[in-house]
Amino acid sequence: MPFDPTADLDDRYGSDVLADYNRRARPVELPRVEAEFDLVVEEVATDFCGSVVRVEGRTVELEDRHGTRRVFPLGAGFLFEGRAVQLVHPKSAATKAAEAGRRRTASGSFAAPQERARVARASRIYVEGRHDAELVEKVWGDDLRGEGVVVEYLEGVDDLDAVVREFAPTRERRIGVLVDHLVAGSKESRIADAVARGPFGSNVLVVGHPFVDIWQAVTPKALGIRAWPTVPRSIEWKHGICEAFGWPHADQADIARAWKRILSRVHTYTDLEPVLLGRVEQLIDFVTEPA
Repeated sequence: MPFDPTADLDDRYGSDVLADYNRRARPVELPRVEAEFDLVVEEVATDFCGSVVRVEGRTVELEDRHGTRRVFPLGAGFLFEGRAVQLVHPKSAATKAAEAGRRRTASGSFAAPQERARVARASRIYVEGRHDAELVEKVWGDDLRGEGVVVEYLEGVDDLDAVVREFAPTRERRIGVLVDHLVAGSKESRIADAVARGPFGSNVLVVGHPFVDIWQAVTPKALGIRAWPTVPRSIEWKHGICEAFGWPHADQADIARAWKRILSRVHTYTDLEPVLLGRVEQLIDFVTEPA
């Protein structure tokens, strides 16, 4: 039988390869996640899991829990909390503020309109150490600058009574003090009681939280853990925490880096325990109350 080119052939591919193109599922765009410092992601091709330590140009550098670092291109190919995402360059603080319009501060209050810096009040808030000061600054910094309140640190509370006597607070020049581990029967509670009974007690407010260290005021959820590790009394607490997390802790520089990792997980008041929030707000109200 001669070949008939006009015959109706059974063409399983169809006559038009593009006929169903518009009905095909379009590729789904992956969620965009900003590669902010300490964000933990997994690179799919290599199974390398680490936290963001640097973004430069179109690349991101990750560091795993052993301290190994690797560089990858920004874009698709990452998992964040088990979901496929594309990493993008983080926005600047100015860009975020502009997009937010009337924004809230990290403490949850509405940011005041930008204006000239307020002259510092005579009143002061004292905290125990540098880490306490850095945490208060990160969450309440905007509020404190708006009120003109300066935060200073004591490097411990053993000399608090001497600091108070030297400052000689009055109704117009008050002192608020935030103390770690302020629980019944502790050394800190005895020092606080002595200050309250002293000659300047009515113009000094000492409050505290029950945690061994300010680190513990960061919620476990913010750190991606179920609970803070329990550290035996025989081990220095911060060293014990670093050891439990698998972080270096040989010297003070290691401890400082560990704190930076923890602090980087704090973005707003929701990342802190409520008992700390109430105490800091109480201090701010005390030192800004009109005489």
